[in-house]
Amino acid sequence: MPLFNQSIRRKIVGIALGLIVLMLVTSILSMVMSSQVGILLDELTNRYIPAYGDLARANIRSLERALALRRMVMVKMQDSTDEEAYAARLKEFEEADRKIEEESSAAQKLINAIIDDPRTPSDNAALARIDTRIETAVHELRQGMNEDHAKLLKQIEAKQMVEARSTLEHIDALRDQFNQRIDATRADMLKQVYASTSTVVRHQRQAIIISGIVTLLAAVVGFAFALLVSGGITRPVRLLLAGAREVEAGRFDKSITVSTQDEIGELAAAFNRMIEQLRHNERIRETFGRYIDPKVVQGLIDKPEVAIDGQRRVMTIMFCDMSGFTSMSEGMTPRGLVKVMNHYFTVMSGPIRHNRGVIDKYIGDAIMSYWGPPFIEEDEQALLAGLSAIDMADQVPALQKQLPDLLGIRSMPVPCDLRIGIATGEVLTGSIGSELMMSFTVMGDAVNLASRLEAANKVYGTRILISQATAEAIGSRLELREIDRLAVVGQSTPQPVFEVMGRAAALASAQESLRARYAEGLAAYRARRFDDARTAFNAALESIPGDGPSRAMLARTAQFETSPPAADWDGAWRMDSK
Repeated sequence: MPLFNQSIRRKIVGIALGLIVLMLVTSILSMVMSSQVGILLDELTNRYIPAYGDLARANIRSLERALALRRMVMVKMQDSTDEEAYAARLKEFEEADRKIEEESSAAQKLINAIIDDPRTPSDNAALARIDTRIETAVHELRQGMNEDHAKLLKQIEAKQMVEARSTLEHIDALRDQFNQRIDATRADMLKQVYASTSTVVRHQRQAIIISGIVTLLAAVVGFAFALLVSGGITRPVRLLLAGAREVEAGRFDKSITVSTQDEIGELAAAFNRMIEQLRHNERIRETFGRYIDPKVVQGLIDKPEVAIDGQRRVMTIMFCDMSGFTSMSEGMTPRGLVKVMNHYFTVMSGPIRHNRGVIDKYIGDAIMSYWGPPFIEEDEQALLAGLSAIDMADQVPALQKQLPDLLGIRSMPVPCDLRIGIATGEVLTGSIGSELMMSFTVMGDAVNLASRLEAANKVYGTRILISQATAEAIGSRLELREIDRLAVVGQSTPQPVFEVMGRAAALASAQESLRARYAEGLAAYRARRFDDARTAFNAALESIPGDGPSRAMLARTAQFETSPPAADWDGAWRMDSK
């Protein structure tokens, strides 16, 4: 093994050992100081604060004792003394008297424990004075109270109320004196609590500062050791890291300079070979992404068996066509036509991609796209297709303004618009074609139905027609209008077709009125009440003049009034052309 590698290893081991030592020192100091802070906190929470609480409760007990004494007096002052009541009041008095002793004694024990603990700094002289004051206050209270209590009971027994009142006032004075002493003692004790709290905070700050200093020292030492090895092993590692970040960002055009012959150098050479392969794969992906939807490309890469075997799935198919394209293309040069179509496909493909659809192919001026597994969930495919159609229709006004500027003319010879057909049903997905060339696409009745519905827009003067299955999948998430029961070419059974009017709750009042009047007219039309149908369709046109479906149904109603349908007519319309 080269000596250079050995020295690098030794430097790395030195860094590790140095950091370990510093970590141990930091940990030991932290544990020692944390232990000291813990002791101080324990004394504060388990001695100082409880001692202060005991003194506060001693004040309360003295008030309870005075109250019990008055109740005893009141019982004795009655004409017929209730001995049971007197015994109960006497018990309350003795219990309060005992509790004064207990609270005071508990406070003294805690104070003495603080004085006797050598681990914590405390003002032992002040605490000793507090202990003495508590003992003195309790002793004087006990001595005076016992004498006055016996005297008071004798005076009450003898019905000497004036003397008894004087004795009771003296007892109150003793109690007030005791409370004042206890209050003063509590104030001094509170100062000791504050002093202990300040000590805890000071020690905690010291622990934080010392830990920070040791940690900073460890960082400085670690950085100094790191500089020792930065000239050898770290430079190629940094280059590898920069190259990895470029790859992560999707940039495969930069290679790494191989500057060493060791393992790092071999790693750099392997990294360069990997970049070259990724660059080659990305060129393939970009090339195919222009001809096949990127989601399909990724899906075929991730699950190639789907393309080979094929699957039957419920999917939603959309066909979009530009109306007036044939007339418009006749007066254009090939270059102008290519510019128009490229711009048109770019604008209309955006909403499809934005709503997670897959563009299957461009057929002349038409776009075929689909939604469904494995690219999206089955329960949202119809809604996404409907939203795409709405977004595409919203692009038409801007597109109509952009096309003349794109061609350098004042206006288009023929106005352009959209026709969109959407159908949902079971289709076959997979790679279809020959051994020489294949295309990943979808096939089935739903595809044919979507294409026929796109063409049916010409009959009804609509932009977006969808099948019954699509409408049922969308539900109330979009605003729909039933247009007719229609049997397209290739279908023997008619089914309701619907127009997508807009997003949910986005219709104007005129559109709501149009839908309601049209539904009334459609119901009358199917019931052979052609007079009522004509009235309702005319009312729909009053809501929105120029409504295509209303005009189409008025023309059909007039035709049936002249030539009534057969007796077995089911109210459906059958298209005899694509």
